Amino acid sequence: MTASASGIRFQISMSQVGKSPSLENAPGIRMAEAADVEPLTRLINAAFVVEQPFIEGERIDPAGVREYMEKGKFLVAEDAAELTGCVYVELRGERGYLGLLGVAPARQGTGLGRKLMDAAENYFRAAGCRGIDLRIISPRTPLPKFYEHMGYAQTGTAPFAADVPVKVSCHYILMSKQLRDS
Repeated sequence: MTASASGIRFQISMSQVGKSPSLENAPGIRMAEAADVEPLTRLINAAFVVEQPFIEGERIDPAGVREYMEKGKFLVAEDAAELTGCVYVELRGERGYLGLLGVAPARQGTGLGRKLMDAAENYFRAAGCRGIDLRIISPRTPLPKFYEHMGYAQTGTAPFAADVPVKVSCHYILMSKQLRDS
């Protein structure tokens, strides 16, 4: 992590770049700014197109991104041309909440999602959080294993948001990870 004019900037070390061909053009990770609302909206909607078989419409609009930015922050990955990934982080007392982990379709499978998760976990550690919570929608069946591989455990379920139109029955799967002992 290094400081920049826009606040905290997360960077991938140059030693990591030489170890993986997928990191040769590794994006930097930084905090999103107000100017990122439109590109962030496009990125999230492109990354979440996989949800179209069970969710009506686009995942988010610019007003929704702004609402998230009022409660928390987005960490964004970018290369020289555009935003390539994001994750939403929100401090909730001694716990962190993360969501909207998204990677541009052309960058999926390169490890960028894991790097964004590492950046989010480091953000929460630096804030003194004891644990992290997230929720995924039940039809996204590969996601529990992705998060379990990173140390998250399923902690329960919750009803799906009533204001989101769905094509199939959905619920949230709740997952958590401890960062430090209480």
